[in-house]
Amino acid sequence: MHSRSGIKNYRVSFDFYVTPGVKLLLIANFAVFIFEALLYRFSGPSAYIELLKWFGLVPAGVIPLLHIWQPFTYLFLHDLNSIWHILMNMFMLWMFGRELELVWGRNRFLRYYLLTGVGAGVINVIVKTVPVLFHQGFSYVPTIGASGAIFGILVACAILFPDRRVYLLPFPVAMSMRTVVIVMTVITFLGTFGLGADRVSHLCHLGGLLVGYVYLRRGSFLYSLRNSVSDWQNRRNRRRFEVYMGKHRKEPPSRPDNWVN
Repeated sequence: MHSRSGIKNYRVSFDFYVTPGVKLLLIANFAVFIFEALLYRFSGPSAYIELLKWFGLVPAGVIPLLHIWQPFTYLFLHDLNSIWHILMNMFMLWMFGRELELVWGRNRFLRYYLLTGVGAGVINVIVKTVPVLFHQGFSYVPTIGASGAIFGILVACAILFPDRRVYLLPFPVAMSMRTVVIVMTVITFLGTFGLGADRVSHLCHLGGLLVGYVYLRRGSFLYSLRNSVSDWQNRRNRRRFEVYMGKHRKEPPSRPDNWVN
């Protein structure tokens, strides 16, 4: 079936291809998860807890700038008590991340993934540190998982492919990508008030959504900053090209026989 010019064709695809950036993230996350399991198995729970304290997202360690690497490293740690934690995150990364990488390319996709993940972590730390202003102690509870970056990917898909039809399990009804993200945002927002009493970091989910939306929204500060960086890179590459052409302007062509006067 052919689509008419100017009308987008949102077909359902079951292709199992993996793009390079998504593959790199999948390998990194599963490799760290296997390391966690081996550490727990051979060194015991105490060593695993120390790993979470050092590389999980702990507000008490980030705010005093003692463990400033944590907003990055927490993205690659997942809960050993539930295999579904990493499986669901990696499934959504594969399902939606490859679509973004095909549009943006590997480097921009990876930058966006890390930006939303780290931004979600920073927002999580700031919110959980607010009670300190009211003379309460720092939070020592570590947050782990790639969910902040995953929600950043979801909001990007909702912006770039708003009408794409997807299924939100367990509901057997196809919905637009925009509707799915709105529903998940509402559920996540309600979860920040304790709805469901689960162990999910809803603050990181909302943080990833917020950072991704602000980054992609026209007119926002992050959008302008992104374009400024891109413009600077283009100007730099143009100057390099002009310098190169200036140095080699008088050189004869490498294959004169291929030139036609």
